[in-house]
Amino acid sequence: MSAICVIGTGYVGLVTGVCFADMGNTVHCLDINQERIINLQKGIMPIYEPGLEELVERNVAANRLFFTTDYSEALHNAEFAFIAVGTPSGVDGEADLSYVRDAAEKIAEVIDHPIIIVNKSTVPVGTGDWVADIIRKKRGKNTLEYYVVSNPEFLREGSAIHDFMQPDRVVLGSVHQKAAEAVAALYQPLRAPTLITDLRTAEMIKYASNAFLATRISFINEIANICDELGADVREVAQGMGLDKRIGHAFLDAGLGWGGSCFPKDVKALAHMAVLHGTHPQLLQAVMDINRNQRRRVVMKLRNLVGGSLVDKTIGILGLSFKPNTDDIREAPALEIIHLLRNEGGHVRAYDPQAMENTSKAIPELQLCTNPYEVAQDADGLILVTEWNEFKQLDFKRIYSIMRTPVLIDGRNQWDSQAMRKLGFTYFGIGQGNHVQAAE
Repeated sequence: MSAICVIGTGYVGLVTGVCFADMGNTVHCLDINQERIINLQKGIMPIYEPGLEELVERNVAANRLFFTTDYSEALHNAEFAFIAVGTPSGVDGEADLSYVRDAAEKIAEVIDHPIIIVNKSTVPVGTGDWVADIIRKKRGKNTLEYYVVSNPEFLREGSAIHDFMQPDRVVLGSVHQKAAEAVAALYQPLRAPTLITDLRTAEMIKYASNAFLATRISFINEIANICDELGADVREVAQGMGLDKRIGHAFLDAGLGWGGSCFPKDVKALAHMAVLHGTHPQLLQAVMDINRNQRRRVVMKLRNLVGGSLVDKTIGILGLSFKPNTDDIREAPALEIIHLLRNEGGHVRAYDPQAMENTSKAIPELQLCTNPYEVAQDADGLILVTEWNEFKQLDFKRIYSIMRTPVLIDGRNQWDSQAMRKLGFTYFGIGQGNHVQAAE
């Protein structure tokens, strides 16, 4: 078994460290956020991720998993140092690499033995070479054997542990074949297909993958909008498309678009890289525009359904996290929809099973409710934004009776449109031919 240091205890770093520990390795998870580390040492998780708390507890008890703010402690005898820090978007969409730089410089200052440095963060093409240069310059004449490997992550929030333990593929990039093979050996127990490339190709695989998935979502949302105008049902369109083996069913669910910490940031960063190097990312720009317009379209539809104005209307929001099974609200569709509703004079209240605390910090003045029925009380409209399981089987007779104006906007096509209309609701789904139905 190996000694591993993981720098960064966000979604990627914490899941990576915990899962490697669960595979029998000794792992030190490091973060400069002292409060976060103290809480982790007490068993308090900084994020909501199904199954994570149990894994942490088990591996801490087995003396395989440790949490620290001390680089010397974390890197002592470490054979691998995984950099899994944040790379947020800059002003022009570029990835902010300041945390990566800080981690690389600290590694260079502390290491006193050969080590393999693994870039786990999503970083621009060329970052692997840049990290190697930082370490070389920082150490100066005090040379030491070290190698840099790119190992992009493909974890989905809400199912990150499953994705780590049962990956579709492991991608590794390095100019040193043996270093890449050493990292591949860490993943060998998972028996996943492993692709070893050069550094820049591995970095590009990550961006290209996320951009393609975001493109599929924006494509089906554009088709959904056309379906609304022509009287077709995008759910059946997607099913028919997905039966073609060349297309498949994944990421063809029409809705309110993509959000979270990966797709928005990575598509922007890839487009920025393209422009910076003289290419014209027209498709990527369209993908981002469609995604942004999807939220605006829903607000426009609601406005029309409640009489042409949202001034002094009370609107309920069901779901705040960008997807189910996470408390992450970064780039969440709900935040933009709430902003648009309030800009038009609407009064907004909301509920989410996990993301209330994060939302209260981001929008302190937002009225948060204790359950979906409190959200619906005397509301003029109700928007389903995040498809949490608990929203599937609500008591809709009760909701109909307590709403002032029974208008439902089903942003995830989760509810039975015929059943909702039969109860008396004015119902709008995404791409269900609503425009033609309303005209009839």
